[in-house]
Amino acid sequence: MPYPLSAHMDVLSKTGKKQSDITLEAVARGEISPEDIKISKETLLLQGEAAKESGRPHLAHNFQRAAELVDIPDELLLEMYGKLRPYRATKAELMEMANTLLTTYNAPISAKLVTDAADIYEKRGILK
Repeated sequence: MPYPLSAHMDVLSKTGKKQSDITLEAVARGEISPEDIKISKETLLLQGEAAKESGRPHLAHNFQRAAELVDIPDELLLEMYGKLRPYRATKAELMEMANTLLTTYNAPISAKLVTDAADIYEKRGILK
């Protein structure tokens, strides 16, 4: 897998716009929205493949988790990160968040991160 991807291919945004089409001129003409500059799930997965092929499995895993997060609404992501701060959530709230990630958004890696955090926070006494 060639790296960086953008040097070897025209990567797509979340909305399907080509990276080469996202220019300051296009922004000035009103042709680019905030959604157009978000990364696509496919690009993140390709980045993960590049990381894996270069012997960086942990980085590849992070790209896979990031790819899951692309389809989750920003408001829910902000809520999740808030709840993952110490003393901000009960174990039940974290488990409910993990269940939502898994069942509603098909995000098993992210759900596991939240359940692991809930278990560790419980052991350390840093739940709400």
